[in-house]
Amino acid sequence: MLNYLWLGLILCGVILGVLTGKTEAVTAATFDAAKSSLLSIALPLGAVMALWLGIMRLAEKSGAVERLSSFLRPLLTRLFPDVPPDHPAMGAMVMNIAANMLGLGNAATPLGLRAMQGLESLNPRSGTATNAMCTFLAINTSSVQLIPATAVGILAAAGAAHPTSIIGTSLVATTCSFVTGIVAVKLLQRLPMFALPPVTGRTPLPVTIDTAPESVSLIPLSLWKKLLLAVYVALFAGTIWHLVAARGAGTSLPISFVQSISVVAIPFLIGFFPLYAALKGISVYEEFIEGAKEGIQVALQIFPYLVAILVAVGVFRAAGGIDILTRLLSPLLDLIGLPPQVLPLVLVRPLSGSAATGLFAEIVKACGPDSYAAHLAGTILGGTETTLYVLAVYFGSVAIRRGRHALAAGLLADAAGVAASLVICRLVFR
Repeated sequence: MLNYLWLGLILCGVILGVLTGKTEAVTAATFDAAKSSLLSIALPLGAVMALWLGIMRLAEKSGAVERLSSFLRPLLTRLFPDVPPDHPAMGAMVMNIAANMLGLGNAATPLGLRAMQGLESLNPRSGTATNAMCTFLAINTSSVQLIPATAVGILAAAGAAHPTSIIGTSLVATTCSFVTGIVAVKLLQRLPMFALPPVTGRTPLPVTIDTAPESVSLIPLSLWKKLLLAVYVALFAGTIWHLVAARGAGTSLPISFVQSISVVAIPFLIGFFPLYAALKGISVYEEFIEGAKEGIQVALQIFPYLVAILVAVGVFRAAGGIDILTRLLSPLLDLIGLPPQVLPLVLVRPLSGSAATGLFAEIVKACGPDSYAAHLAGTILGGTETTLYVLAVYFGSVAIRRGRHALAAGLLADAAGVAASLVICRLVFR
């Protein structure tokens, strides 16, 4: 399906560019997208991945990941029956899901790519996505996000009376998207058209996943070490309490609590895992470097996939494809109650996160931060995901060419998120 979608975007963009006289814009968009895929995404992502994969290696070596994954193991074994409960991919998926829920995109993507590497180590079919991979991507493309920080920030900057009013509606939308994604991926994998091909002999990709807790002699935590960890945790717990108190009565307690955790989470994790590993007797610097080496390798591997998807999206947008679709679908918009200004955001959201954010800012500016269109657009932004980008990055990291039903499940989840946004916003804001 991804093959046909990519080809359709390219051909429609080129043909529209010729018919509308926008060939120069199409040409410029082609080279800009190719350049930005390396300079704006691949290289920065490689640096961020080097950091988080180094931290992740310390977490694995010290046994922290195994302890974390044990809490969600009953749920994960049901969602991923093909993955052994004690496999390192389980721990990476737990941390990825948690980071997505808190809106920590910089941490979620490297952890998700590490989980994909772990799932690929179990894959007997080279280049074909397993059921576990498709399920994991369905979770990522429809992940429940507690706080839509970007949308709330734009509304606040524009002077909205109640910028946090979309948090509740976004939570409803993203929950509907998540449930739809999980149900869709489980049902679609049973269809003959998405059936797994027969297993042929293959040499697994050179994926390095350390079962470190068994390969290293760990030092047990003595009383003073446990006290030191308790002091560290208490320090950040006090910071969260201070942030919650500083926000005052203007924000409800649950929202303030989640927002404060989002601010503190990354500094806490960057310090906690090296400290925990050091107390367990791990050579933290050497192990961090070994983990960080994988970051650049993964960034180089996903670069061709980024070029492919970003060029296709850039060509289609530059040729005016989004504008034409908006005009063609305008009669349908009146029937479902979708403001015409919001349709470009709906169409662009599965393709590009930055473009969708820019469109949301334009809607807020044109319609006003307290308008129905702004509330609906913010809810859609918080309740859906950049499905094509996620699939390109995650599948590209392990050289998956046949994504099977992952794209269909992701798009169904996005559609459910948009539909839920329409219903809940009509009830709340009109």
